[in-house]
Amino acid sequence: MSSIWTRPFLVAFAANFLHGLGVLLTLHLPGLLERWGESALTVGLVVAAAGVGAVAVRPFAGRAMDGGAGRRGVMVIGGLVHALACAGYLFVDHVGPLLWMVRVAHGLGSGAALAALFTSATDLVPAARRVEGLATFGVSGLMPVALGGLIGDLVLQHAGFTELFVLMLACSSLGLLVTLALPETGARHGRDAVHTNVRAQRGFVAVALQHDLLPVWFVGLAFASALGATYAFLATFVLEEHIGSVGLFYGWYAAMAILLRLTAGWVPERVGPKRVLAPSLVAISIALAALAMARDAWSMALAGALAGLGHSFAFPIVSGMTAGRARDEERGSAMSLFSAIFDAGILFASPIFGALADATSLRTTFAVAAVVPVIGGFIFYSWDARVLATRVQNAVIPRE
Repeated sequence: MSSIWTRPFLVAFAANFLHGLGVLLTLHLPGLLERWGESALTVGLVVAAAGVGAVAVRPFAGRAMDGGAGRRGVMVIGGLVHALACAGYLFVDHVGPLLWMVRVAHGLGSGAALAALFTSATDLVPAARRVEGLATFGVSGLMPVALGGLIGDLVLQHAGFTELFVLMLACSSLGLLVTLALPETGARHGRDAVHTNVRAQRGFVAVALQHDLLPVWFVGLAFASALGATYAFLATFVLEEHIGSVGLFYGWYAAMAILLRLTAGWVPERVGPKRVLAPSLVAISIALAALAMARDAWSMALAGALAGLGHSFAFPIVSGMTAGRARDEERGSAMSLFSAIFDAGILFASPIFGALADATSLRTTFAVAAVVPVIGGFIFYSWDARVLATRVQNAVIPRE
């Protein structure tokens, strides 16, 4: 059986961890905005601004990865922009044009770099173990989820947001340096690329509208939108309710997800990805419902653990379906679009949930978010069954 843990995989793993930490330390940014007296809607819009950059850059990053720049070129340029954006936070002291520009740039840089690293990981893992390999690679993104909250708590207890932003700059800069050691992994750039018979690339829109990928995009959007409520408003919830901490929730979240991925990452491929996806979405729904009812630190920890349980399987399953259904020569575009879906969920959900929180409460907001994965999953299974049945029918009916 082919090994997942190759040297290039380890390099990509380390770079993804560092860039991810540079992103996830901003989990505490809503706390700064709350200190400035901003409304929940404004907090949601500021959080979503990075999503605007991340979503906007994905079509260009995807085409560049499949074309002349390759995976490596995109991750280096994206990493440089990511580091510059992290430096920009050091000059922000209110919600104004500079903060909006920094947030968009943060999304542009990190979005491009992380999409390229994720695509490289997809290239590097054995096809027969793709879901397991992506689940394992995802640990490098889950570790920052835990550490972003915990380290942020520690820094803010003993220093301030300036020191937090300096740490973000250090992480993103190190991530950029590590990517320089990663070789190109794309089919068009490898040593045997000149001997490979590669089909002509379609446009990014054609990849986005590929029939058997549309249900995958939808369930990914539902999954991300639900979690977007916690990304945007957990810090505010902690400050308002005086229970737990951001680090506590995301520590349990990441610990559960990492444990399951390292010990049970093989389960989806053994049992069947779509059979495991349904209970994973239900776990995320229960986690958000538990957060809506949380009254103490233990209940918040339970909510985090349940969210991590669902995320541990849902994300690699949906990303594995994306890689499996995409053409090899369009994998960069497909994986870039998949990662954009996750950012788009946060982008659209944050201001919507922010308006709901202003009109009602954060507990109501989390309760509403809890319904999204269940409805999204129901629609996905119905839609995907029809799409796959049509594909089989078209394959067996002879064409004139």
